[in-house]
Order: sequence, then C-alpha cells, then structure tokens
Amino acid sequence: MASGAVAARSYAEPESAFGFSLIDLELPEMAPSCDHSPPIHTRARTSAMIERRTFEEAARKRVIAGPAAFLGSLSEPRHHDIAIVSRLPHEASKAKGGENMTSICLFGASGRMGQAIAEVVSDREDVAIVEDSCDVYVDFSAAGGLELHIETAIQAGKPIIIGTTGLTSAQQQLIDDASTKIAVLQASNMSLGVNVLAHLVRETAARLGEDWDIEIVEMHHRHKADAPSGTGLLLGAAAADGRAVDLAKVGDRGRDGMTGPRREGHIGFASLRGGSVAGDHQVIFASDGERIELGHRAESRMIFARGAVQAALWIAERKPGRYSMNDVLGLK
Repeated sequence: MASGAVAARSYAEPESAFGFSLIDLELPEMAPSCDHSPPIHTRARTSAMIERRTFEEAARKRVIAGPAAFLGSLSEPRHHDIAIVSRLPHEASKAKGGENMTSICLFGASGRMGQAIAEVVSDREDVAIVEDSCDVYVDFSAAGGLELHIETAIQAGKPIIIGTTGLTSAQQQLIDDASTKIAVLQASNMSLGVNVLAHLVRETAARLGEDWDIEIVEMHHRHKADAPSGTGLLLGAAAADGRAVDLAKVGDRGRDGMTGPRREGHIGFASLRGGSVAGDHQVIFASDGERIELGHRAESRMIFARGAVQAALWIAERKPGRYSMNDVLGLK
C-alpha cells in the first residue's frame, strides 16, 4: 500500500529506499566547491561542500551518480539548483532503460521536495533526472525563480510541472501565458491520494443538500506556520465547487466564544498543530442521525514526490495547455 491513502481513517506505510546500480561513484575525502550552469542561457552558480559520508550513504543506497550528482546546496534551496543524477545523461539512459526513459530537469533540487523526488526517481526504470536536454521540467523551488524557470521551459519547448506555492496573481498570469506555448501542470498538492479525495469531496457535496453540514479538520506538525493548510483549503474549494458556491463567502475558518448557531450551507475549518504529523485531513458531511467521513493521512512527503513523478510522465507528450492532477488521474 502506498504511503498515502484515501479512505475513512486510512493509514499509510513507509516509502521504499533507493534502488538503482552504482556507476563510477568515488569516495573522496572532501569534494571542492563546484560551479555549474543550469539549462538556460543565464549562468547560475551553485556551490556545495560534499562530505565523505554523503557519498558513502549514496553508495549504500546504490544511487546512479558521479560526484557532480550532488551539486547544489544540501541545506537551503536556491532558485537555480538543478538536480543532476549524472553528468552523462547517455550513461544514465543506458543504465535505466534507454530510449523509453523520460528525463526530467529539477529546479529546487536541494530542497526537501527535490531530494524526495530524486529518491523516487532512483527507484524507477522509466525516468531519470538529468542536467539538461530533458523531456520535462519540474519546479519545486522558491516563488522568486518561477519566471526564469518558465522561460527556460518555453525556450526548450518542453512541458513544466509547477509545485511551487505562494504565487502572486501576476505569477499565475505568467503560468496562463506559458500554457499557450507549452504544456503546464500546476498543483499545490501532488499526492495522488489527496487529489482523489478532493474529487470524492466534490462529488459528495454535489449530491447532498445544505442540510448536510461540511466540516474540514486538518492536523500538521508543530512547526507549520499557516492555517488552514493549503490542502485543507483545496478540499474546501472542492466542496464549494460541488455546491456551486464561493468558498470565500461560505468558509468559516475560526470559531471562538459566542458564535451562535452554525450557519446553514457554510463550510467550516478546524486546524490542529502538534508533534511531527506530516498531514491529516478529514472532511465530515454531517446530517441528522448520520454522517460521512472522508479522510487522508500522509506519513511522508514521498507521496507528493511520487505524484510529481507520475505527473511528469503523463505530461511529457501533451500539447500546450494548462493541466491539473485531475487530468493525470482521469478525473473530471
């Protein structure tokens, strides 16, 4: 069972480990800082100190890589970090599946999501991360790098997956404009399970009347700064869409003190914070004498990485346009 599941009170299992063979992986005492150019006419310099234990860990996990695979900061993400699984894409292609393999260039490679995607890719035979000349661009970097990354994809004439959040309306317009030239898939949550859950919520809300109250409960780790979560809002939007109402007008994000009776037709949110919870979401449809609970529990960000890889495989040959995870899953 994958580490994300759609069901009432569903649980998940841990992700798998790295999975492909070692190619010319040397173990130096300390690799020097390295300069490299991302796949764009503008040069972006990224340096990294690569410790011996990094290489030893990679060796144990059987990663296809040379020392250049670890270019880019291993701490804070930078806009122009590019994940490089091999300096020689041809060698990676031969090792992993040849001409049928889909290659991706990854922006934000040094971030947590970038590293998770690299781990997912390492365990598959149909996709590899390369330095340049790729089939699909994947962006999980900071919002400030979006314009440059979109321009990179347009210049190459290749699709782009955008998982970067916190975008402005102007940046959303950039995505709209880009979709007239290349295929663009944008999603705030790329978990396959969460997107199936959103579909179920939309369908359920469309079939039940306003006598069914909708409440969304989400819980995350103690360090999460925003509330409700982006996924909680995504589920709220799905419920509102099912009822053909504006979430901004019917969403209740906080209750405290003498709030009076619940307002009919409104969608309530409750946010819990504590421990190391990766992400729990539950949508409750409550009526007189019965209720329906639809939920999803994420125990690892690997579920988002797997969804991103699946989206990259799906969009590789698509025509220009703006797509979502619903398209990947065949949900409308």
